[in-house]
Amino acid sequence: MRLENVLALTHAKLINEPCVNSFETIVFDAHRVKRGDLFIAYDDKAVEEAVQNGAYGVLFEKPTQIRDSEIAWIKVSNIDDALKRLLRFKMIEKEVVAYECNEIILKLARQVITPPNLLVLDGSIKNIFNSLWHIENRTTILFCPILLDKSIFTNIKKLPQTAMQPIEIMEQTLFETSFVYDNKFYERQLISPFFIPYLEELLHLYKSLKIDFRLKKFTQIDHFEAVFTNKNFEIKEFGTSDKVLIFEKNSDLIQKEINFLQKNATWANTIFILPFLHASEYKDSKNIHFYKNEKDIVNILKSSNFHFALIIGVDKSILSKPLTNQKQLTLAF
Repeated sequence: MRLENVLALTHAKLINEPCVNSFETIVFDAHRVKRGDLFIAYDDKAVEEAVQNGAYGVLFEKPTQIRDSEIAWIKVSNIDDALKRLLRFKMIEKEVVAYECNEIILKLARQVITPPNLLVLDGSIKNIFNSLWHIENRTTILFCPILLDKSIFTNIKKLPQTAMQPIEIMEQTLFETSFVYDNKFYERQLISPFFIPYLEELLHLYKSLKIDFRLKKFTQIDHFEAVFTNKNFEIKEFGTSDKVLIFEKNSDLIQKEINFLQKNATWANTIFILPFLHASEYKDSKNIHFYKNEKDIVNILKSSNFHFALIIGVDKSILSKPLTNQKQLTLAF
């Protein structure tokens, strides 16, 4: 990539008058730098190694010492923003089409096997850059705007909303589903029926784009995540107890998950534990408790009789390992 293009795209300032005018590729790890590369200096301590390994340029944000006046020293106000601008240019050049989806669909997509010309993206801008910089022309991207800045892409589309081929549920529990899709039977998949509409949307996208895919064994994602416990709140094997804590970080899903449990677990004693900021919205609802901190959650669980407890706004990290048995987890008091 030409130096003048890097400067123009990133709105950068060239600190010196170098002898180089182009770079082979862009590298983040100093020990991977080869002669002709542009080094992205997140860590100033790594700059010297990158220069010694043959970097033709250093793109940096914080003040740094110029160690070799013959290579390009490129100052930007924010490295992450600079990388996003470079990626935006690359996405135009590669004619990439990006489909935006919600967080659940994205996490389900990570559990479906697809060809290399479809990428499911989230993570740090550094990881995203490494995934995208050398992609094939006309690659299809699936991303969630909550997890990845959509300004990277110029050609963004919504998931298709035409009639979908339905998933036929054959058997279900609250946390497992046996289903048929496209004349194939998938037995006892570790995916709650709650997620089946999201999976249908994802598979319809793949069908619409004629993308080959293969479903493998699903594992739990960090939404509506079930943790089976005994009366002492020690974690047990999946499905081996009748007391279940269900964790949901995303408060936007409160009503949908309450409705799901009320419809599909009519036999059970179910409680709902919500952040206090939702108290006015649900003040007259049955079996709903509110918390201000994690200690409140623990106290509610200890004082309540229940089969299922839906806990909104936190994940299972409120559980901690006991010192005596590393194979079990208990509530952190």
